[in-house]
Amino acid sequence: MPLKLLAVGDLHLGRVPTRLPEELVHQVRKLGPAGALQRIVDTAIKNDIHVVVLAGDVVEEENDFFEAYRQLSAGVKRLLENNIRVFAVAGNHDVQILPRLADHIEGFCLLGREGQWQQETLEIDSEIVTLHGWSFPHRVVKDSPLTGQHFKRGSGFNLGLLHCDRDQAGSPYAPVSTRELESAGLDGWLLGHIHTPDKLSFDHPVGYLGSAVALDPGHPGARGPWLITIQGGRILSNEHWALSPLHWDHMAVDLTGIEIAEDARDRLLNSINDLDSLISDRPQPPGAVGLRITFIGRTDLRNSVEKLMATENLNDLYAGNSRIHYFVERTLYATHPELDMSSSAQRADPPGLLARQILILERDSADPERRFLIQESRHFLAERAKKPQWQPLDTDGLLSDDETVANWLHNAGLKALNQLLSQSEAAK
Repeated sequence: MPLKLLAVGDLHLGRVPTRLPEELVHQVRKLGPAGALQRIVDTAIKNDIHVVVLAGDVVEEENDFFEAYRQLSAGVKRLLENNIRVFAVAGNHDVQILPRLADHIEGFCLLGREGQWQQETLEIDSEIVTLHGWSFPHRVVKDSPLTGQHFKRGSGFNLGLLHCDRDQAGSPYAPVSTRELESAGLDGWLLGHIHTPDKLSFDHPVGYLGSAVALDPGHPGARGPWLITIQGGRILSNEHWALSPLHWDHMAVDLTGIEIAEDARDRLLNSINDLDSLISDRPQPPGAVGLRITFIGRTDLRNSVEKLMATENLNDLYAGNSRIHYFVERTLYATHPELDMSSSAQRADPPGLLARQILILERDSADPERRFLIQESRHFLAERAKKPQWQPLDTDGLLSDDETVANWLHNAGLKALNQLLSQSEAAK
């Protein structure tokens, strides 16, 4: 049987999410670190995890002792009752409080106290993993904890557990370099401190786990622990579990082509439904999703849309199967006036050249210039269609139809023209 290790990044027990609407204030604990910890524990038990490791900043601040003690002790107790071992290192936030908590929570193993590297070897069902951990001895550590450190490899797969600031020379939070990590002689490094997760590789995972929960709009995207499955001294799989009870997303909604301001509501709802179709399929979907909406594209109805959105209640939006509470945290506007294609075509620059080609595509199908442009483009597209990634598609059938080719060209041309003109306007 493979060994299953669940790696958890910054949890920050005691902290609460910000920028929530009034409708969700009563769920602030459930949507924050306490709720994330409960989800992690539930999922670990359900999936027969063998080891849980926490990469520092488990607790937010020193004055969160009693709240963190209640939540952490309950979670660790449940894990231990299901034969799941728990290891952690202290970060810069919980340098004082985490050792005290570890002393009061039986079975909670804090590695690397007082800034001294510590090694623990685990053998589970004939699979062996050796953990190497270091904890912050003080809130500020200006020197790299890897300086002068020579690791003695243990049995099996060797993993480093460290809270640090990577490739940030002069940082007060245990600065280390990628070169130091790569040359340390271990099989991988699970890092805490930065809340955006890295893409951990299979053969040699070195990177940040990311935060266990998304606490504010500045941390969009999936958040949660990593399942690392080890067998025969190597990693079989490495999977990011999006278990955060609160998800933040930055969404762009294109208003190009709307005829009335109310169409913007339909575009927004369609975008939310698309997002819901992805998020709701997770094993544990978030309870709430906060959206920062940016309206983009070309429209002359920007002012009307802004006035309309100002009258709407965007704090509780229905989407998909309605299991998730969607709300809009902020709306931003980055639209541009609609294109005057005839005026654009008069320009003596690349946007003008592109506008003239688009106007040719809008002519009658019998127009010789239009037919020539489609024929020339067909040869170009046919060469690109020979590439391996397009082989599963029936490109021959699509390219044989003039109107299909013309539609592709027209849509791509409009998109490119919008980008060119937006860049030109931004440069003024």
